[in-house]
Amino acid sequence: MITGLSAFPLTPLRHDEVDEPAFIGLVERLVAAGVDSITALGSTGSYAYLDRDERARVARAAVAHAGDVPVFVGVGATRTSQVMAHAEAAQEAGAAGLLLAPVSYQPLTEDDVFELFRTVTSNSSVPVIVYDNPGTTRFTFTTELYARIAALGGIASIKIPGVPADPEAARTHVQQIRDVLPAEVTIGVSGDAHAADGLLAGCDAWYSVIAGTLPEAALRIVRAVHQGSPAEAQVESQRLAPLWELFARHGGSIRVMAAVAEQLGLAQDSSLPLPLLGLTEDQRAEVARVIEVLGLEG
Repeated sequence: MITGLSAFPLTPLRHDEVDEPAFIGLVERLVAAGVDSITALGSTGSYAYLDRDERARVARAAVAHAGDVPVFVGVGATRTSQVMAHAEAAQEAGAAGLLLAPVSYQPLTEDDVFELFRTVTSNSSVPVIVYDNPGTTRFTFTTELYARIAALGGIASIKIPGVPADPEAARTHVQQIRDVLPAEVTIGVSGDAHAADGLLAGCDAWYSVIAGTLPEAALRIVRAVHQGSPAEAQVESQRLAPLWELFARHGGSIRVMAAVAEQLGLAQDSSLPLPLLGLTEDQRAEVARVIEVLGLEG
């Protein structure tokens, strides 16, 4: 059962090569913080920009340095044969599960996506997490497609986008998804700004961007929910509003989190894969101010 906090670390680059020492440092930081799982090579981990050998190296490094913390590995690619090759490498590395997004250049149909998951689950010895990320893939899952895929067997969790802001609407949304899933398939929320809402609406897990670099901040939200303190969870989430605002202003989280990691000395400057240029000097200064104001330097 995939529950709790799953942290998505960056895959830092240096001189256009994977900075393996920096990546290992991030993984060890997550283990020390006590996250429930680590997801390497998610969107925050820049999987789409890395070749097969780079992704295999990252998967091996994640598992080797995660100790007893389960590691899930992203295997998305535009061709099914490539997905299968990445899945094989992840399993050889010791991954506890596979994270799969329907990546494509041409628009995909529901049957295309179903067949992709059927192929992977039929040939995998570890469970698969359905990665619903329409902002990146431009593919939107329906509740009916969740149900079709989950019925295949071998599906451990559904990673859904952020839930509605209204608490009752959020609970209804999560329950509608849960009603079509087998009991053993969990629901995990993404979209960090709405994670507290998702957990309070009944999601079992949080697939978290910030946890990959700032695990303690994310853990405070998760622990508040688990301890039955919804107001505290919302307070902790609202405290991070300046960070959520930076995400919204800069078209998503990856540039901001790369700047955070670089500011904290966890990655070298210019750690993103080109053509992603990262933030400007003025924008990085603003990130540094937010880190200081929020007390996230540790």
